[in-house]
Amino acid sequence: MTQRNPLAIIVYAPALVDNDARSLTIVQGMERAFPGLRLEWRLSKEGQPLPLPQRDAWITEETRKGRFPLVCNGDESFPVTISGLQILASQAPGGQPLLDVHAKLPLDKTVIGVSVDVLESVAEGAQAFWGHATPFRAGVEISRQTIDPVHKPGIPPRGLPALKFAVKIGSPAIPYYLGWINYWSPASAHAIGFPDPTRDAELLSRARRTATGGWLVQLTEAPLDLDNPAHLDALLRAYERFPAIGGRAVP
Repeated sequence: MTQRNPLAIIVYAPALVDNDARSLTIVQGMERAFPGLRLEWRLSKEGQPLPLPQRDAWITEETRKGRFPLVCNGDESFPVTISGLQILASQAPGGQPLLDVHAKLPLDKTVIGVSVDVLESVAEGAQAFWGHATPFRAGVEISRQTIDPVHKPGIPPRGLPALKFAVKIGSPAIPYYLGWINYWSPASAHAIGFPDPTRDAELLSRARRTATGGWLVQLTEAPLDLDNPAHLDALLRAYERFPAIGGRAVP
């Protein structure tokens, strides 16, 4: 079950620069947030885990080459991975190049218990604009909200609103979509108009501030499951509350 529906953590941050220390900061922070996790392996071309005895030095060297390499915990029965991908300015909102960081963890009770902390560590370590932690199945349906009359026509599932392609969103601070647990930097929270004490009482009951002044906002107590009518309703209400998300309207 956990293998078929893992927890995906994705954050969008400024692109890597020369001597950037964020890749190593993210990996080390993820380990601190998840007690017992050691990301000291890489994958061979055949997908086999290979140990990294000098992990920190290896990540630092790879980052100097402009890459955030994939590292993992080396446990094929409980696979945890994290890596980063550079997004060109021509494909990014606001014409700014970005770093797209992806982590994947089995969705079990232990991971659910540390999911907020892990998202926070990855997002803050990356100095991200925004990000989220969402079960894979829900994430697939949410990805189908992004449509375009020419390049990706269609109708979003379950009555969810249509969202624009990232490149058509005017600022990297505006989230492309919502997830189960959402990370919004101060710039992102400002861009979407969060928080409003009179309108966001329910969301604030499942939210907390980060050390940098960002927000972690959880839509539902249990991992987001769009087959659950209450979860779908929570997602729909959040989209209604934040029309700027997905480039639909100004807040």
